[in-house]
Amino acid sequence: MAKVLIADDEKSIRKTLREILEFESYTVEEAADGAQAFEALSNGDFDCALLDIKMPKMDGMEVLDKLRGTDCETPIIMISGHGTVENAVEATKKGAYDFIQKPPDLNRLLVTVRNALEKSSLVTETKVLRRKAGKTREIIGESPAIQKIKDTIDRVAPTEARVLVTGENGTGKELVARWIHEKSNRAAGPLVEVNCAAIPSELIESELFGHEKGAFTSAIKQRIGKFEQANGGTLFMDEIGDMSLSAQAKVLRALQENRITRVGGDKDILVDVRVVAATNKDLLKEVEEGRFRMDLYHRISVILIHVPSLNDRSDDVPLLAEKFVKEICEDYGIPKKIITPKAFEELKVMKWDGNIRELRNVMERLVILSDHKITETEVRSFVTNTQAKDTPTDLFEQFDKFQDFKEHIEKLFIEHKLKKFNWNVSKSAEVLDIQRSHLYNKIEKYDLRRQ
Repeated sequence: MAKVLIADDEKSIRKTLREILEFESYTVEEAADGAQAFEALSNGDFDCALLDIKMPKMDGMEVLDKLRGTDCETPIIMISGHGTVENAVEATKKGAYDFIQKPPDLNRLLVTVRNALEKSSLVTETKVLRRKAGKTREIIGESPAIQKIKDTIDRVAPTEARVLVTGENGTGKELVARWIHEKSNRAAGPLVEVNCAAIPSELIESELFGHEKGAFTSAIKQRIGKFEQANGGTLFMDEIGDMSLSAQAKVLRALQENRITRVGGDKDILVDVRVVAATNKDLLKEVEEGRFRMDLYHRISVILIHVPSLNDRSDDVPLLAEKFVKEICEDYGIPKKIITPKAFEELKVMKWDGNIRELRNVMERLVILSDHKITETEVRSFVTNTQAKDTPTDLFEQFDKFQDFKEHIEKLFIEHKLKKFNWNVSKSAEVLDIQRSHLYNKIEKYDLRRQ
C-alpha cells in the first residue's frame, strides 16, 4: 500500500489528514517540522508527501530547495493556510507536484494524492524500463583498478584498435566491451555478441561467417554470419580461447584482409568490423600448448584490459551491493531496503568465486528473505558458508612461533602479487617497493614457482 508523509506543525491538522488518508487505506507517517520532514524524505521511501509551507526549523520552501540537491523523487503536495498565486508558482518552480489551500477540500485532496501516487508509480516504472532497455549499465567501482579500466576505455574507444579483455568469469568483461562500443565512433552501428564457448566447434564457422544454402545437410537456407551482421559496428567475441584452430585461421584472415567467405560459398565479402575479444584463459599459455594461434593473439591484443576479480577489489563491494539492492527493489516494486554498515563489512570479507554475478544473486536473495533492513545477521544466515573466507583465528591457530607465522604471510603476499602481475618481477618489485634482487632472493627462499 502507498506510503504518505504528512509534515505540519499543527497536531490537529496532522491528525485530521491521517484519519482521511488511513480511511483510504494509505500508510501514513508524520513530521512535526521541516527538519523532520527533510530527514524522513531523504532516508525513507515515500510515494507522496503533504508539506506545510509555514513550519518551525525549516519551512516547506526550504525543504523543497534542499530536496532538489538529492535523488528524492517523491511527489510533494504543498499545503498552506496563507496560500497565494505567488506561493503556488514558486512551489511549482521548486518541483512541487501541486498546491492546496487550507482547509483542504476533501475530494480535491484525495484526487490530488491519487494523481501524485500515479505519477510516482510511473516514475519508478520508467526508471526500470529505461535501465532494462538502456544500452549499457554503469561500471561501478572506485578502486584504482576500475579507475584505470575507465581511463583506458576513454582512450581506446575512439580508435579502431582491437581490444582483448581478460578476467575471471563474472567480473564484467562484457560490460567493458559494451562501453568500448558505446564510446567509439561506431556507436551508431550494431554491437553483435558471440559466445565462442557456447557454440559447437563444427558450427562456429557457420555462426561467424554464415553459410550458403546446401552447404551441409541442415543448411536449408542461406545464413548471414556474425561478421556480416556487425558490419559497420563492433563484434564482441566472448571466450575466444575456446575457438577451434580451424576457425581461428579464418578469423585471422578476416582480420587481416577485412573479408570473409561463407561456408559453402566461393565469393569474398568485404566487412568493416572492429573486434573486441574476451577470455578467462591465459592465451599465452594456450599458445605454448598449441591450442591458440600466436599470430591471432597478436592481432586481437593490440590493447589489453584486465578486469580484476571481486576478491581483489573488495572495497567496491558496498557500492555494488547498494546498486543491486536499489535495482532489485525497483524491479520487484517494493521500497528500497537499507543495508547496515555491519552487513557491508560482512559482505566485504566474503569470498566471491562467482564475482559480480554471484554478488548480485546474493543481494537478490537478501532482498527477498530479509525484512526492512539487511543486517549482518541476515548476511550470515542467508549467505552460504562456502563464501566465507578463513577467519584470522583459524589462521593464527596454525602457528606457534611468530617467525613462522610472519614468513608464511610474507610468502602468500609475494606469491599473490607475482600472480597478479603475471610473474612480472620488475613490476611486482616496484609495487612491493623492494629491490628486484631482493625479490628474487625471496622467490628462491620460499621456492615460489610459476604454475
